[in-house]
Amino acid sequence: MKNWIERWVRPEIRDIKAYHVQPAANMIKLDAMENPYGWPPEMQSAWIERTRYQAFNRYPDPTAESLRHILMQELALSDDQAMVFGNGSDELIQIIMMALSQPGRSVMSPVPTFVMYEMIAKFVGLQFHGVTLQSNFELDLPAFLNAMQQHQPAVVFLAYPNNPTGNAFSRQDIEQIIQQAPGLVVLDEAYNAFADDSFIGDIQHYPNLIVMRTVSKQGLAGFRLGYMIGHQAWMTEFDKVRLPYNINVVTQMGVTFALENSDVLRQQAEQIKQDRTILMQTLSEFSELKVFDSQANFVTLRVPNGQANRIFDGLKQDGVLIKNLSPMGGLLTDCLRVTVGTPNENQAFLNSFSHHLKA
Repeated sequence: MKNWIERWVRPEIRDIKAYHVQPAANMIKLDAMENPYGWPPEMQSAWIERTRYQAFNRYPDPTAESLRHILMQELALSDDQAMVFGNGSDELIQIIMMALSQPGRSVMSPVPTFVMYEMIAKFVGLQFHGVTLQSNFELDLPAFLNAMQQHQPAVVFLAYPNNPTGNAFSRQDIEQIIQQAPGLVVLDEAYNAFADDSFIGDIQHYPNLIVMRTVSKQGLAGFRLGYMIGHQAWMTEFDKVRLPYNINVVTQMGVTFALENSDVLRQQAEQIKQDRTILMQTLSEFSELKVFDSQANFVTLRVPNGQANRIFDGLKQDGVLIKNLSPMGGLLTDCLRVTVGTPNENQAFLNSFSHHLKA
């Protein structure tokens, strides 16, 4: 079997480790940036009623027109802008790279950032170039601009706010990158519901700008829907790469229904932002910690040297699951990331964390 694999599987694929998701049964789950709140009972009842007469034996609308219409209205997009849907943002990243991939072309992003930019680049045969952030997780703009000049990337990915650090890069820095980029720039606004800024309004000013979003962080992670917005010409080309019927019936119905009840989602996002502030303030009271600013629904912190694994394991033993970033190394050494949960979940985390920090 080994000979078969070595003969036919590309070496760069053999060298990759599969994306790992931690087991979370019976845990307080604060590791995956999920909204901790469900739908209120009356909304659940209305959803069940809507699904009662759906013809699940038929293929879904290939263009997801009802969903497209409600999102176009909510985002107030102009006539020359269009939208492509994906099975989560991951599929959109893959679509973009597949459409742009040619021998010798490359992808760029700051690092550390969302790991799928580098992984998918390798999947499709593109070179990946990461430019290390500064120690405070801000962009090193001169280094980034120099690297763009050197590598001439087909596409630059900028997570805004950034994952796993939580901070939003300077708007002025991003504007310079868009203006000087030789190819496409994708602003990944997965955490926009919790952030102070967006580049959707800037698409009309830049022919090489695309904004990508997901509904996962808004409380709809189970539906797996992402969408990207850009000039019609870009979206026409990317839609050729999208597989037919990639957005299933339940996702189209569910996200459309949720957006019709968007006040619920907005109220939940506001609650999470308030609880994020409380969580950050409480963590900042521990003098031995470095708590990084966040415009996402999680908080990243640096613990004392060499203590991240021990604290992570202690939390896990107490039934609290967060993300241990320290094994990723580099700037993330000694860092942990905790999703903002309900007030009770946040307090359970703080109780356990305080105990193991001082142990």
